[in-house]
Amino acid sequence: MPTTRQCSFCGHEIPPGTGLMYVRNDGTMLWFCSSKCRKSMLKYHRDPKKYKWTTRYMKVR
Repeated sequence: MPTTRQCSFCGHEIPPGTGLMYVRNDGTMLWFCSSKCRKSMLKYHRDPKKYKWTTRYMKVR
């Protein structure tokens, strides 16, 4: 039975057979559910804690 992965940026679950695996030069694997998450993390260097649409969003008061 295939296991579900978790998106490295937003934290949502990725169903088997979907998503994108990105491997860095040091060997770490990053899983992304969409190109939106991939671009936000790799291209724009965004912090997932600052965006409401992620599960890692934190309200700071």
